[in-house]
Amino acid sequence: LPKRHITKGKKCRMGKKVIHPYSRKAAQIMREEKLKNEKALCFNLIREKLQWFQNHLDPPPKRYSNKDACELTESSELEQIELHNSIRDKQDRQHCFQDTIIKQTMEREGQQYKGCGLEIPDILNASNLKTFREWDFDLKKLPNIKMRKICADDAIPKKCKRKTIITTDQDLVELELNDESNDSDEEMTGLA
Repeated sequence: LPKRHITKGKKCRMGKKVIHPYSRKAAQIMREEKLKNEKALCFNLIREKLQWFQNHLDPPPKRYSNKDACELTESSELEQIELHNSIRDKQDRQHCFQDTIIKQTMEREGQQYKGCGLEIPDILNASNLKTFREWDFDLKKLPNIKMRKICADDAIPKKCKRKTIITTDQDLVELELNDESNDSDEEMTGLA
C-alpha cells in the first residue's frame, strides 16, 4: 500500500497555519493581544501624567520641597475639576462617558493623595529632576524616570506633625485621669 502524506494543518498562501477561531491557540493569541493592549494603555496614561508634570514644572534653577510637590499635585487635581466642569456645561450625550471617566479618576487620585499617596515623578531629588526634565516622552526611556509617592500629609512640616501627636497623647492621658477619678467604688456597688 502506498503511504499517504498527511498534513498536520492547512496552510494558507503565506505559509502560516490557519487557526480555528474557537481553538486554544486562538484563545491564547487573543489573551496575549489583550495583555499588550492593556499594557500599552497603562503606559500611555503614565506618559500623559508625566507629560503634564513636565509641562507644569518651573524653570530649571528651581528646587522643589515636599510642600511644592504637594501644591503641584493639587493643581493637577484642580485642572481635572475644571475639565470635568467644562464637559458638564456642554450637556452633550456624547461626553457622558468622558465625564464619568474623569469623575472616577478624580475620586481615585483624591483618595490616593489623601491616603497612602499618589505616585508622581521624583522632583525632590536634583539628579532625578534633571533626568525627568531631559526626558523626551519616549516610552522606552520610561524606566529611567524615578517615581515617588506623595500624600497630603507631606505638605505639613514634620515639626507640626510632632506637636499634633504630643497634644493628642496629652489629651488621652488627661481623659484617662478624669475617667479614673469619676469611677468610684460607691457607684460600682450601686449597679450590682
